[in-house]
Amino acid sequence: MTQTTLASLKGIRKRFGKVQALDGFDLAVNRGELLAVLGPNGAGKSTAISILLGLQAADEGTAELFGHAPQEIDGRRRIGVMMQEVMLPGVMRPRELLEQVASYYPTPYDVDAVIARLSLENLLKRPYGKLSGGQKRQVQFALAICGRPELLFLDEPSAGLDVQAREALWKVVRELQHEGCSILLTTHYLEEAEALADRVAVMARGRFIAGGSVNEIRAHVTRKQVSCVTRLTADSVRAWPDVAQVEMERDRLQISTRNAEALLVRLFREDPQLSDIEVKRAGLAEAFTELTNHSAREAA
Repeated sequence: MTQTTLASLKGIRKRFGKVQALDGFDLAVNRGELLAVLGPNGAGKSTAISILLGLQAADEGTAELFGHAPQEIDGRRRIGVMMQEVMLPGVMRPRELLEQVASYYPTPYDVDAVIARLSLENLLKRPYGKLSGGQKRQVQFALAICGRPELLFLDEPSAGLDVQAREALWKVVRELQHEGCSILLTTHYLEEAEALADRVAVMARGRFIAGGSVNEIRAHVTRKQVSCVTRLTADSVRAWPDVAQVEMERDRLQISTRNAEALLVRLFREDPQLSDIEVKRAGLAEAFTELTNHSAREAA
């Protein structure tokens, strides 16, 4: 029978001195999905991944990788990993690094195919230590995928990449998932999660606080954003019922509201010349902010 859950954390607690990094944290990565784990700095994202990879031991709880302890070699040969903090030999060239890492896996991709897929040809003659930060991240991504992993761990993969390199990475991530690779992604770029994720897990202060599809996470936020061109001032609208926030950006009034329909009725009544109206539901960024702020208020 095909295994549905490839990696899981159950009731994980991890403390570093006085800091409770994970506090009863649960997580499951299912076959075929891209799961994005979101959380503010210090939420415990990297600690959770380190425990799933067997790099750290939990104080309490259970971690499994392909149904076994993360330290077992058979499971480790089925994963690819790109962590935030990476130390690689600076004197080795990218091709040498790729050939070495690919040799650890039973059925790796062809090294030349990986180089072509990620457009690394211009980096091959330079030692790894002489590459820029963004170029090093591109090589690290290549090392993570070269073994043809069933499960790919990407910890802040876009950090240090320019827009073009980030979009190229997103393209390959989508292709890998289409080819059957399951992916666990942690990211500070909420647009990255919004663009790629099948499912999102939001964590704060070492705990799981919300999960579901991007649309389901958005649904936690009841506000909508209304944008328009009007003669009304931000100060005059700010006192209206159901108006949470108002800002004037250039020539447009930006209004956050829990009742867009009632707001629009009043806008038209107060300003018959109202024009260029846009109504948007909350994005993942707004939902993330509201969820994590709510968690912080509860903790206080």
